[in-house]
Amino acid sequence: MIKEFLSGAWRWTRRYITLPLLIAVAYIVFVLFFNENSYFKSMEYQQEIDRLEAEIKENNDTMVYYHRLNTSLSSSPEELERIVREQYHMQRPNEDVYVIE
Repeated sequence: MIKEFLSGAWRWTRRYITLPLLIAVAYIVFVLFFNENSYFKSMEYQQEIDRLEAEIKENNDTMVYYHRLNTSLSSSPEELERIVREQYHMQRPNEDVYVIE
């Protein structure tokens, strides 16, 4: 019984699994898993691209904020004085400042 099964399996294998088919399957497996441009490497690269694009967006938003702040400080002396007083605790002569945190 086992002998007949093995004989039938061997005949089926010899009939349907040919050398060109084995070469094609080996090539596809190599390209998908072991190649420099494999599927897994592509996924890693895409994740890195997504992370870097998010970082670029965050940096662009920060740049826009500081550009607007710079523009407002250049055009408005009152705004400049307000920022200096709030952030650096500076004061005018003969003025007392109390910082409450």
